[in-house]
Amino acid sequence: MTKRTDIKKILVIGSGPIVIGQAAEFDYAGTQACRSLKEEGVEVVLLNSNPATIMTDTAIADRVYIEPLTLDFASRIIYKERPDAVLGSLGGQTGLNLVVELANSGILDEYGVEILGTDLEAINKAEDRELFRELMYQINEPVPESDIVHSVEEAVKFAAEIGYPVVVRPAYTLGGTGGGFADNEEELRLIADNGLKISPVHQCLIERSIAGFKEIEYEVMRDANDNAIVVCNMENIDPVGIHTGDSMVVAPVQTLSDREHQMLRNASLKIIRALKICGGCNVQLALDPKSFKYYVIEVNPRVSRSSALASKATGYPIAKLSAKIAVGMTLDEIAIANTPASFEPTLDYCVVKLPRLPFDKFITAKRTLTTQMKATGEVMSICTNFEGALMKAIRSLEQHVDCLRSYDFSALSAQELTERLKKVDDQRIYVIAEALRKGVDYETIHEITMVDIWFIDKIAVLVEMESALEKGPITPELLRE
Repeated sequence: MTKRTDIKKILVIGSGPIVIGQAAEFDYAGTQACRSLKEEGVEVVLLNSNPATIMTDTAIADRVYIEPLTLDFASRIIYKERPDAVLGSLGGQTGLNLVVELANSGILDEYGVEILGTDLEAINKAEDRELFRELMYQINEPVPESDIVHSVEEAVKFAAEIGYPVVVRPAYTLGGTGGGFADNEEELRLIADNGLKISPVHQCLIERSIAGFKEIEYEVMRDANDNAIVVCNMENIDPVGIHTGDSMVVAPVQTLSDREHQMLRNASLKIIRALKICGGCNVQLALDPKSFKYYVIEVNPRVSRSSALASKATGYPIAKLSAKIAVGMTLDEIAIANTPASFEPTLDYCVVKLPRLPFDKFITAKRTLTTQMKATGEVMSICTNFEGALMKAIRSLEQHVDCLRSYDFSALSAQELTERLKKVDDQRIYVIAEALRKGVDYETIHEITMVDIWFIDKIAVLVEMESALEKGPITPELLRE
């Protein structure tokens, strides 16, 4: 399949304002996509309400509309510009939801506007919790025991059947908005009520909790010819239970065996093919650390925060390629620095991502981390080893932290530190480091935090290095190490 010639003008929908859970990664993706479409000779009309982005610069698109991302304004632009197609999978959840709204209103059919990239059926199957669960059953991919609810009473009834704790996941929201863990009926009533109000379709998934499992992500690309590749695999240092946007993440995965990696990789490719997504897609999986049992958590049928991380980590421009796939090109037709885009990137280095949590600005905010995202951004660092990448990332946060001693927990005893480890917040890595200094063993830290022992050992290596540098003397050998 080659590039389509019937598409002359495309309406690209941006992500709107930068908010908690939806930050500048969509500006990065949207800018790439607009430039990519213009390279192919397509006229680009952009709708984005945020004037403080690179995307809304007049040079990025042929026509830029800085207007609210609503059905009314989008309809007026379609009426005025008469685009051949609309591309919404590069504007985060906001862009995706607006495309669904436009399709349901009948405007797209009325003016003959085609949805490019991920079509309406694929969006619905990935975003509608009920349709997604049914599809996973059809292709024999495991999902946690769950039920779709449309009222608080339904949620309470199902939770009573499967037992607490449970996870609440609202449909068609971003960054885990409105969701969370409920340990009892009182918490469930509160979270479910909020989740149902926030979900555009008044729908929530109530799911058996798998907190403590390893959280693994695969960034996958597919074209219309069913060519599919894994661009990047990422491992959350924090276990399931903390939103991946608030987790410390390492790429490529460090603690999986080859069998585990191939098992999850095959599942990710199977899912993107079943959904028939054209472009980039993010698959989140939970792996039991004690067995080969895994569950599919969710799929983002669009460019996401993880796509921006995967693009920068691998040098593979996911948003740029997603735009080219949207206009009919295939992975084997597109080249990245003389290499066909159908080749999977390989990483011979280590990448660490740390979330930029705004607790230095919102000093009264609750620091605990759950399934609802709180980060306003992130930093990424590259090194030849995990320890170096982690230290670079900590220094890059620009939050007056430069090492694992930046938050001082030295006044706490070993027993007090093990209690403090139970609190899941942005300071936990510094507490782990202090616990290691006080002689708390790896197994105890792992049992409380469910952070893999491999990562705990790497933090211990850094703690030992602090000690060696402190004691001295600083020899050439120590400096090299």
